[in-house]
Amino acid sequence: MKEIDIEEAPVPNSLEASRGSNWSLVAWITANVLATTAIVYVNKLIFTDPSFGRCPLGFAAFHFFITTLLLYFASRPRVRLFVPVRTSVLPVLPLTLIMCANVVFLNLSLAYSSILFYQVVRILLTPLTVIINFCFYGSKIPVRACLALLPTCIGVGIVSYYDSSAKSKKAAVETTSALGMAFSFSGVTISAVYTLWVSQYHKKLQMDSMQLLYNQVPFGTLLLFIASLFTETFPVWGDVLPRQWILLVISGACACIVNLSLFFIIDHAGPVSSTVTGHLKTCIIVGLGWAISEKIVGFESKFGILLSILGIILYSFAMHNKSAKGSQPEKSREDEDMK
Repeated sequence: MKEIDIEEAPVPNSLEASRGSNWSLVAWITANVLATTAIVYVNKLIFTDPSFGRCPLGFAAFHFFITTLLLYFASRPRVRLFVPVRTSVLPVLPLTLIMCANVVFLNLSLAYSSILFYQVVRILLTPLTVIINFCFYGSKIPVRACLALLPTCIGVGIVSYYDSSAKSKKAAVETTSALGMAFSFSGVTISAVYTLWVSQYHKKLQMDSMQLLYNQVPFGTLLLFIASLFTETFPVWGDVLPRQWILLVISGACACIVNLSLFFIIDHAGPVSSTVTGHLKTCIIVGLGWAISEKIVGFESKFGILLSILGIILYSFAMHNKSAKGSQPEKSREDEDMK
């Protein structure tokens, strides 16, 4: 490999590239927040239709198909948002399977849970990512960060207990059943594993975000579609209202943005730190949920939600301080080299 003299290195260009990369990250995070917030409420409206509620695999296959089309368009020479790289099915098969499970369980948890409970349980993504990352990959975080995650878990537990017994004018829709809890906790565990695996597969296959997704979604679409044909009952398409078709289109567009932005964020911010972008999404979704919900949200549930959000914010500060301290020695060494 050719060595580059430090004095001859194009520092201004690298600084401009760094600024451009930071702005790209901010743009993807913003897109992820808006799309995730929208897709939660749009999908909840879709699942209120009993016909669509009985085909979660087919619904996930639809999302993957839309994402496949988007990636194909983005890889064309005239667009060239990324250079397509193909690999065989087997190397990405485990990641594809867990991606399918992640989306399916998210849909099931949303269908059988209230929006408030669904989103609060998603806060557990950070603690679970930390635990799995430590147990299987030996990654450690500061003690303060670990302590900050305790109120997060306690808050989710409080909401889980009181949301399942809350009173509602539409109890069948707005409260959370035991099945909804099972789907929600299973879904967030799968999401944590998926988040870590994405980061590992980036290094293993030497692919960027879009290249990896480009190899996953076509096979994932086929797999989910075939499974849905044998296990689900599709609606009578002629009886589907125009409003439902519009919601499906909006949901598909949001799914594309969520998938692409999530991969970019994980690639540039790391698997654990990327979950911190969910803080703003949680606040927005929970706030909207309170505003439009017909359910009586008790003091206990509000306390649990606020406790969870507080814990995850404290975790963010702890991790930020760790990053700041870690960058100081490197900066001092650079200053010494310049002298």
